[in-house]
Amino acid sequence: MQKKLFILLFLLTFPSVLYVFLSTGKANFIHLPYIGERELAANGKDTIYHSIPAFQFVNQDGNIVTDKTYTGKIYVADYFFTTCKSICPKMTSELLRVQEKFEYTKGMVQILSHTVNPENDSVPILKAYANMVHADTKMWNFVTGDKKQLYDLARNGYLLNAMQGDGGPNDFIHSELFVLVDKEKHIRGIYDGTNLKSVNDLIDDIKVLIAEYYIKDNKHKKSIE
Repeated sequence: MQKKLFILLFLLTFPSVLYVFLSTGKANFIHLPYIGERELAANGKDTIYHSIPAFQFVNQDGNIVTDKTYTGKIYVADYFFTTCKSICPKMTSELLRVQEKFEYTKGMVQILSHTVNPENDSVPILKAYANMVHADTKMWNFVTGDKKQLYDLARNGYLLNAMQGDGGPNDFIHSELFVLVDKEKHIRGIYDGTNLKSVNDLIDDIKVLIAEYYIKDNKHKKSIE
């Protein structure tokens, strides 16, 4: 049984490890940066990085989605609305590329799309949108909820470059940015979701992040053997 699990893990992670090796030519690759403010821990040694705060929304299936849903997951976050005719269709198209590239991870890589128009984007509308764009909802959630929480998370959690506001009736966020979040809820990259090259960079960085965890896990296993 252990041998089968090892083979499965190898098959899932090999594409990312191979990518890192070929692109850097060495195992000690450069880690992705941490985005956001940081501070020194009380012990004077460790660094505390900016992290995504707790949240709770409802997805296209009417299920509760929280920050704990993404514990141990790598995910890409964005903000959109279903009636958008400008940047959102392009962003969705690019996220479909991300979905296709990382289906092999069996849920380790996820996508989380937050509506900026919860007054219109109800659960049934999000469900219809997910079906229309052929989203695999095993790895891609479309969420709605309290507007103030959605907007506060965008600005203070994901650090989107949006104008400040209060999440009130006249407040509106329209961002083209994708945010890469690691398993510890730290931001590891921000990308233009309407730009092919930028999304290619996102895809490459996800591969690096997967490999980073693979190598870290292997080092940990060896240390306890």
